[in-house]
Amino acid sequence: MLAGDVMTRDVIAIASDATAMQAAALMLKHEISGLPVVDSDGTLVGMVTEGDFLRRSDLGTQRRRPRWLEFLIGPGRLASDYVHACGRKITDIMTTEPCSATEWTPLAEIVQLMERHRIKRVPVVCGRRLVGIVTRADLLRAYASHSADVEPVTTDDATIRKRVIAELAAQAWAPLAQIDVHVHGGVIELRGSITDERQRQAAMVAAENVPGVKAVRDRLVWIEPISGMTVVPEADTAPAGARA
Repeated sequence: MLAGDVMTRDVIAIASDATAMQAAALMLKHEISGLPVVDSDGTLVGMVTEGDFLRRSDLGTQRRRPRWLEFLIGPGRLASDYVHACGRKITDIMTTEPCSATEWTPLAEIVQLMERHRIKRVPVVCGRRLVGIVTRADLLRAYASHSADVEPVTTDDATIRKRVIAELAAQAWAPLAQIDVHVHGGVIELRGSITDERQRQAAMVAAENVPGVKAVRDRLVWIEPISGMTVVPEADTAPAGARA
């Protein structure tokens, strides 16, 4: 999926000549935690978020450092901190040159940006003009919509087994040579051994996600690699997608 498939097009933004107080009021009114900042022709010039209001002189929360650290940091950084803590204009506190994407950016890249920069939203631009925004809520809606569209699939046992094995083979964590996959009537039994308990749940998820699976039975034996101690799972049958 691409950014254009899930983005919010009716973006709540704020003008670059607004005040920090106006931005705060707009965020509270719409119950959002961040705003794109645009100039008169809709060009994206910055982003302002709740985090920009944490270190404010109005609240007495501005950053205070020991004198020796201020000397090391230098006057430039201190001056920037002062502007951010005391500035009244949105341009004083916003993040300039924010991360952005286009409508053709894959969602995987959007998520990478969110994780790498620890942000909750990525504005979408055409050229430099703001045309949308992708937030975590948009990703959640996309997931919920995708899940609702998935319909039950009837598949023969041989095909199910091939798909489970193919999925395990594609995963670096899966000890494929140690796992046997048995399928009867759409019910999968995973037999064999693992050396890390976390592999058990991952193998169950891999099997459950294959179309046509009715249930997954865990018969994997955990072998502790250092001591050689083995742990046999309790007999359990879990419907696909609903493990106990």
